[in-house]
Amino acid sequence: ESMALVPSIDVATLEALCDILGATDTGLTGSEIGRFLVECRIEDLEPSMTKRHRLFRALNSKQKQDNCANNVLAFLVHAMKPVRFISSKDRFESEVQKINNVLAFSGLLLNDEGAIENCKKANTLSEAHERANILRKALLERKVHPDVLTYCRAELLVDNYFHAVFEATKSIAEKLRRMASLTSDATPLVDEALGIGKAGHPRLAFNKLVTESEQSEHKGLANLIKGVFGAFRNTTAHAPKIHWNVSEQDALDILTTVSLIHRRLDAAIRTHVP
Repeated sequence: ESMALVPSIDVATLEALCDILGATDTGLTGSEIGRFLVECRIEDLEPSMTKRHRLFRALNSKQKQDNCANNVLAFLVHAMKPVRFISSKDRFESEVQKINNVLAFSGLLLNDEGAIENCKKANTLSEAHERANILRKALLERKVHPDVLTYCRAELLVDNYFHAVFEATKSIAEKLRRMASLTSDATPLVDEALGIGKAGHPRLAFNKLVTESEQSEHKGLANLIKGVFGAFRNTTAHAPKIHWNVSEQDALDILTTVSLIHRRLDAAIRTHVP
């Protein structure tokens, strides 16, 4: 079934998409780009260029030739087939999220099945920048942890505050993994990093764990992290991201909680667990 004609995507949006698909660490490899262009019958005009420029040159030329975005979107769908990400679900979700932040400006969405659908056109970038500035100002007034301020970026706020919250909660897991030298995620990660377990002490301790109140505080903070993961990460990882509405007030409160967790993690003590 052929797709209805989709108006051409503007150059800035197409460049942003090629930046994601051709990113050094997370994007397609050079050989994948070459293969997918052939499979989508798009001419590879500059195979020796850097990945993002090579992709942009090929897709922009094809779009101009067609006078519509259909083949560009067909390439995107082909490259982002969920089956290609069976062993890296997190990477698929992360890439789709980045792509959707950009596609939203064209009123388009790449859904969880890897197909393109229409969505409410995102706000203008200037509105998103304004939101980012308001959020940043409010968080600065609350003296939040610097690691949280990195999520006040316009591209994370084009739809609502969901992406900022989602990325900020992911940053807790990243810090926990790094500090505790672990590879797990969500509740198992918290249990492995902060659970007192058989060793009688956790890999990371929030305090000296000598008194009952210290042990209670440690367990409480571990449960707080689990709660943040459960409420703002795991729940939404399975919901259509564009429809999960987070208000500015909720975002401020969640990001302030994330800030508290980052501060306490930075001060946590790495113990010697065999």
